[in-house]
Amino acid sequence: MYDVDNPATLDSKIQKLIVLFVFEKMAIPLEESTVLDLCTSDNNWLSYIDCKQYLDELLETNLLYRVPRSDYISITQDGISCLSLFFPRIPSHIREEITNYTRENRMRYKRKQQYFCDYSKNSDGTYTVIMKIKNDITTLMELRLIVNDRQTAKYIFKNWTEKASETFALIHDTLLE
Repeated sequence: MYDVDNPATLDSKIQKLIVLFVFEKMAIPLEESTVLDLCTSDNNWLSYIDCKQYLDELLETNLLYRVPRSDYISITQDGISCLSLFFPRIPSHIREEITNYTRENRMRYKRKQQYFCDYSKNSDGTYTVIMKIKNDITTLMELRLIVNDRQTAKYIFKNWTEKASETFALIHDTLLE
């Protein structure tokens, strides 16, 4: 029937339960790209195509919902109820792996979603670095910096996640003094 050591070989109902289980264990709304990374490239719980399809189907059936005015998805009460009835169908070693992984990495994914950074090259050879701090509903702060070279842009990009909250607090406090 299927190989319990390879979640990608599980039937579609169990794979959908895995998606619901991930949402329940993460206990925070997630961007679609975060769910796809979490379930596919960061772990081997599902294939990318299957995960994308199951997200769409779970949204259509109201087991997941899009958080209003945001890019986030969360589990509905119906999704929680469905999961509570059928989660034993997910092989126990997969449930344990998801539970352990989400416990250890929840804050990293939350920061990754809340602290966005990217950079691009400008026509004059400089680089624009865009940094954002978001919450579940809106962008709290967006900074655009022009830097002289790619090395500086990469350095800012690399450090943004660790420095974002400190930067926000400094700007906020300075402006309110």
